[in-house]
Amino acid sequence: MAEGMKVEPDLEFIKYLKNAGGDTLKKCYQCATCSVVCPLSSDTKPFPRKEMIWAQWGLKDKLVADPDVMLCHQCGDCTAYCPRGAKPGDVLGAIRAYAYTHYGFPSGLAKLVSKGSNLPLLIALPALIILAVWWLSGGMSLPAADAIDFGMFFDSHKDHPTLIGGLTLNVLLIDAIFVPALGFAVFAAYKGVSNMWCDMAAKLEVKSEFRPSAMQFVTEFLVPSVKEIIAHKRFRECGANLNRVNGHLPLVLSFIGLFVVTTYGMIRKDILGMFIEGMHGPIPLADPFKLLANVSAIALIVGVGILWMNRAHTEEENNATPTFYDWFLIVKIMTVGITGLSAELTRLIGIPVLAYLFYYMHLVSVLMLFMYMPYSKFAHMAYRTFAMAFERYRASGFAKNIEE
Repeated sequence: MAEGMKVEPDLEFIKYLKNAGGDTLKKCYQCATCSVVCPLSSDTKPFPRKEMIWAQWGLKDKLVADPDVMLCHQCGDCTAYCPRGAKPGDVLGAIRAYAYTHYGFPSGLAKLVSKGSNLPLLIALPALIILAVWWLSGGMSLPAADAIDFGMFFDSHKDHPTLIGGLTLNVLLIDAIFVPALGFAVFAAYKGVSNMWCDMAAKLEVKSEFRPSAMQFVTEFLVPSVKEIIAHKRFRECGANLNRVNGHLPLVLSFIGLFVVTTYGMIRKDILGMFIEGMHGPIPLADPFKLLANVSAIALIVGVGILWMNRAHTEEENNATPTFYDWFLIVKIMTVGITGLSAELTRLIGIPVLAYLFYYMHLVSVLMLFMYMPYSKFAHMAYRTFAMAFERYRASGFAKNIEE
């Protein structure tokens, strides 16, 4: 006789899913159409059919530690072909949003970022930080139209930089704000991903003698996953939403380009600027890294613009519920791109008031991106990457040896 299973549903979890875009959950009657059309599904893993059952039953612990949920890139095929309009893709998106909060560190900040009602506070926190530093630095006076230099933004002197230990005051204050913010975001993401990995590994009951070394993990599991993400291989398997790759790919490449430019800027101003005069001013427009920055900014705006239109079209076509989880990231990235380019254009034209206003807004939006990265949809960058690494891991000899 088959052994029984005791189900203890988490009713609060079910309520959360319904409010977070999974309000069609109960329409699913297990026809398995979603598993037939999903490229991630296999004979042994009927995805996302099993996840829909678990969600209906409120099995929170199973779902947040299910790597398949993170592997889904919301192509929309399951939603498009569902005969009941259960919208499995939206349900899975709601589960991921819950997982980011569940694994978020610290939990209080994760919960704060998860609610749209907290948006005014989420904007006010970084806005006040930048405003306070700007005011305390004495840099709130405007320069002449032909002398706008964002390298003097946090500096009371607009004609020559204040030097401290070979570095300008502006560089020191920018570093003091953004380096800790980014470092904390990376640490918080690491904590969340580590907890998720431990929960996933616990389901496999992995023994320590079968775990890969750090180098093996990076070379055999992590690097191949990153390469696959950059190539957008799985995105191209989508049917109903194939054009999504047209927005997501330039967005990913733009972030890579902007990371390269930011690294170059730090080397130029934080290191070379200590020894070579003239390194602290604006980077010339003809500089290859400046060109890369402008091209990346345009690619970012184009990419997120396509995703914006795609999301709006999907919601209208499928009568989907707009969620704070989806739109917060889209609007935030668009704001980063538009304010950055606007600051650059008004600087070149010579309008100090607008240039400084847009630059202030740009700093605030970038700080928001850093501060809330581990808890917003942006967290999928880390969680999905490691879920893909885990997928390779559980198919490898390290995990299979458990059963031998």
